[in-house]
Amino acid sequence: MKNKILILIRLFVGFVFCASSTTIMLNSNLGLSPWDVFHQGVSNVVGVTIGQASIIVSIVFVIIGMMLGQKLGLGTILNMIIVGKLIDVIMAMNIIPVATNIISGIIMMIIGMLVMGFGCYLYIGCGLGCGPRDGVMIGLSKKVKKPIKYVRTSIEVTVLILGYILGGNVGVGTLISAIALGYSMQSMFKLFKFDAIKVNHKSLIESINF
Repeated sequence: MKNKILILIRLFVGFVFCASSTTIMLNSNLGLSPWDVFHQGVSNVVGVTIGQASIIVSIVFVIIGMMLGQKLGLGTILNMIIVGKLIDVIMAMNIIPVATNIISGIIMMIIGMLVMGFGCYLYIGCGLGCGPRDGVMIGLSKKVKKPIKYVRTSIEVTVLILGYILGGNVGVGTLISAIALGYSMQSMFKLFKFDAIKVNHKSLIESINF
């Protein structure tokens, strides 16, 4: 029982780090992340809010992840619900500073990407299911037999291009994130000797029984 509680705590802490990383990168004032550029583009075309566009994209990527062999787990659903809420809470608390120049902005962007990698390491390692985007990343990595850094970078660049075509706003930080996020995540995984591809995730039913 104690071990299960520790795993759930690790899952939640991982979500906190992921939400914090998003806030740090937003506060870098260097532009939207590739995914938010994509969400903004979808919202422009479909006529919904960026938040609603994010949910739509998440659902689509959960389906794609399942097609790639990824399980829909409790962690997947909680990721979709909790991380967004945590971002709002952290933003409202004003505990993360806002960059005032490009140098501090780049530093914050780098820190944010490393924090994202650590958060993913924590929650993916619980084996309760990946988030929608991370599930596709791992699924593709297994299929094409390429390292996470290359697969993640390819995904980021692809959604960035699609988002830009759909009318999303692109900044310097957008390009930095698109190119470097995959490498940052791979670096954090190597630091903790963690192989995300080898994690055996529980399905939703298995997660609930757990």
